[in-house]
Amino acid sequence: MATSPIYSWPEPDNTDLVKNGALAIRTLGNAIDTTMGTMVAKTVVDAKGDLIAGTAADTVNRLAVGNNGETLVADSSTSTGLRYQSNFAAGKNAVINGDLGVWQRGTTFSVAGTNYTADRFRVVAAGATVSRQNFTAGTAPVAGYEGQYYFNQLNTANNQNYDTSIRLENARTFAGQTVTLSFWARSTAGAQPLNVAIYQSFGTGGSPSSDVAATYVSGSGSPYTPTASWVRYTFTYTMPSVSGKTFGTNNDSYLILRLFQYTTTATNTSIDIWGVQLEAGSVATAFQTATGTIQGELGACQRYFQQIVNGANQNIAVAWNYSSSYAIGIMSLPVVMRTAPTIAVTSGTDYYTFERNGGLDNVNAFFGAANTNPNNTITLRNSSEVSGTAGQAGFFFSNNASSNISLSAEL
Repeated sequence: MATSPIYSWPEPDNTDLVKNGALAIRTLGNAIDTTMGTMVAKTVVDAKGDLIAGTAADTVNRLAVGNNGETLVADSSTSTGLRYQSNFAAGKNAVINGDLGVWQRGTTFSVAGTNYTADRFRVVAAGATVSRQNFTAGTAPVAGYEGQYYFNQLNTANNQNYDTSIRLENARTFAGQTVTLSFWARSTAGAQPLNVAIYQSFGTGGSPSSDVAATYVSGSGSPYTPTASWVRYTFTYTMPSVSGKTFGTNNDSYLILRLFQYTTTATNTSIDIWGVQLEAGSVATAFQTATGTIQGELGACQRYFQQIVNGANQNIAVAWNYSSSYAIGIMSLPVVMRTAPTIAVTSGTDYYTFERNGGLDNVNAFFGAANTNPNNTITLRNSSEVSGTAGQAGFFFSNNASSNISLSAEL
């Protein structure tokens, strides 16, 4: 009896009797069947569309159902040789700071009007407290993604509209496409129905002048009512085309995600939010941040807002005496801002110090301006509380726990 050169399957010799042919064929067939059943994972799709896999001749097992948006990939460590993998793609999430990791302005806010709170989160409220809350280790909504902070809003006035929104630069974003908005939410006190909507805003001088709403397609429904447990809510929309629209001349068009706008009928209602994501397509895939890195998220936030000084003994800028009573400082910014920023300086007695030539001049405030091109430097000046000799070099630093300098280029 001969054998095949690769798998050593039994084959009849040229001299074997014809009467033994049936046995030879059966022996060869059994050898092939055994080899293929052991080496090749068989996969089929049944009538219901489920994937079925097997690794032996008579063993076929249905794979567990994967989550929406997951991709099937090969994995030799599993019994079936296959597994589902979360769909991660760089830049798929258009929402900056969707994991609530960046809070440059502070961690607690009393809102009676309009306030930016966590970076990119804009709150309009008659009376509310917004705060950064910490997840207890292991309790974040997504297993395997350990979020650190979440957004909490406690509403303290009743029968009022509350509007928490995120503005995404450029109304061209996702124009004419199907998009899915998703986030986790819960309410541990006085749950109220919440509404969700997406709008295009075409900026200063843009047309139409009123916001254009996206068309709701499917999902969790609006309004929805969060429960005391974290739940991921999803909403699929068709974004309007921008054909025939006119964009404003200041490059200030944007999308508005009005995620949590509602009217409360009771005081002390609350909402917790985490993991906000807006992506192309009709399926909410695995959450990830817009940039994928901690530093990347901070830098993306700093395009719109930068906290320069917040407290005492913080270096501000290299400076010099322009004249004996006039000092100028130049500060380079870590990120180019969206547009020439507005500078806000908290003033008070001796809040800042100009150190030069072995001497110190305490100053109460600065007046400043941004260099408009490329929006990454700030000039700080004081012409009323400094002394020295023209041309002497020095630097500005903060001198009080309440010292604060910030720059805003928000939409």
